[in-house]
Amino acid sequence: MKYQRYEYQTEDELHYFEFTSIGPKGEIKKIVEYTKVSVDNIYNLGFGDYDKEGNRIDDKIVTNNGDSQKVLATVVSTVYAFTGKYPECWVFATGSTEVRTRLYRMGITNNLTELQVDFFVYGMKMDESLEEFIIGEDYLGFLVTRKNKNIKL
Repeated sequence: MKYQRYEYQTEDELHYFEFTSIGPKGEIKKIVEYTKVSVDNIYNLGFGDYDKEGNRIDDKIVTNNGDSQKVLATVVSTVYAFTGKYPECWVFATGSTEVRTRLYRMGITNNLTELQVDFFVYGMKMDESLEEFIIGEDYLGFLVTRKNKNIKL
């Protein structure tokens, strides 16, 4: 993506990423986690603020730290890293609320041309069918996979 992003830390498997959002609300630790689902080669992208009391991702909190473009670009950069290591995998993402899913749809819409260079991008309809992402359509979630499966890191 053409936006600035935060540097992140990860582990060797590239299933867990963390970075710090910096803005008017201070420094807020963010987590991106890729979790295998019951369908082969599909991973769920989990994202949110780190809740240190519960030692988990809080995907419902609204941070409003003034850096949403940079945060989104950082999350997308983890998709590039994860699928670079696991090019056969598919990544599924949805918001924890309808509003967040809409924000993700807007982010995909605004960057679709660039994303389609490297990814096949699909939207999940209300009946849980998949279609190639269409600008202006409502979706429950999004599924992406690398176009070039011969990536070497």
